[in-house]
Amino acid sequence: MTAQKKQVVSRDEWLARIPSRDKKLYAMYSSVTDCIVTDQSIMNVPVDDHMVHRGDGVFESFKCIDGSLYNLEDHLNRLKKSCEELGIEFPVPLEAMGDIIVQTVRAGGQPNALVRLLLSRGQGTMGVNPYACFHPELYIVVYEMKQASMDKLPDGVSVALSKVPIKPGMFARVKTCNYLPNVLMKKEAVDLGVDFTVSLDENRFLGEGATENIGIVTRGKELFMPPPERVLAGTTAKRAMEFALQLKAERVITNAEFRSINLGAVRSAAEVHIYGTTPNITPVTVFDGKPVGDGKPGPIAQRLFDMLKAEMIPESTRLTPVF
Repeated sequence: MTAQKKQVVSRDEWLARIPSRDKKLYAMYSSVTDCIVTDQSIMNVPVDDHMVHRGDGVFESFKCIDGSLYNLEDHLNRLKKSCEELGIEFPVPLEAMGDIIVQTVRAGGQPNALVRLLLSRGQGTMGVNPYACFHPELYIVVYEMKQASMDKLPDGVSVALSKVPIKPGMFARVKTCNYLPNVLMKKEAVDLGVDFTVSLDENRFLGEGATENIGIVTRGKELFMPPPERVLAGTTAKRAMEFALQLKAERVITNAEFRSINLGAVRSAAEVHIYGTTPNITPVTVFDGKPVGDGKPGPIAQRLFDMLKAEMIPESTRLTPVF
């Protein structure tokens, strides 16, 4: 079967043919043009950007809550570490990047939104050689956040074991734009009819979710999370561990540390938690088809949730005002 002959069109005709769809994208900054746009139809990345066809870039996702960015410093510091691991230079100084983020979010006009920060090796080649790229590029996209409220602890979610292999070495620790395993884990969760799937390492120890970290509370009131050497060190999980250490000092729990977690420990746990930018701190009430504890959210999840929520009020030092 012969395909219909396609037209070769002008730039204006090309732009005119772009479908008009509401993708809930509020604003975008691109260092390619060094400006901000709010027209969704032209929020594009060049096809020869190494991030597009090789996954050669890093990213961060964070949120704007009631007009302020939460935990921006931690996200920028992790972005810097990711760039150092891959040998990607910053296109602008870290301080300037923060200001551009604020300007872009403000241009989007939404006090509650998610922000995706993408830093790529840059344009210049369709090949694999990173040294053929001209220079690094920065893209910032502000988009819809469906669940902005942190009014109360979620009722609980279901988690299944993933068949997708855990990422090895530095690929687990660096937040790169090569997210195919994560995409397959999310597909897996949807196909299985659960909220999340979680990976296991070669020794059948607990890994991480598609975009989330996981932790447990034992019946002896010990809080454990998988060591950051084999998973991405999540910013929400980091804060949760810091909160847990405070609870240990208050003798609410007996211990809090990063430790390898086998399946037996998960299945006998009093609580299991999901940590992430979007889910915040969410209790797991069903793990691998069976109830966790008594099948209800536990008291430690509630305490951690309340401590996280307290950081998202106007007086918090963790907030960067935008509006």
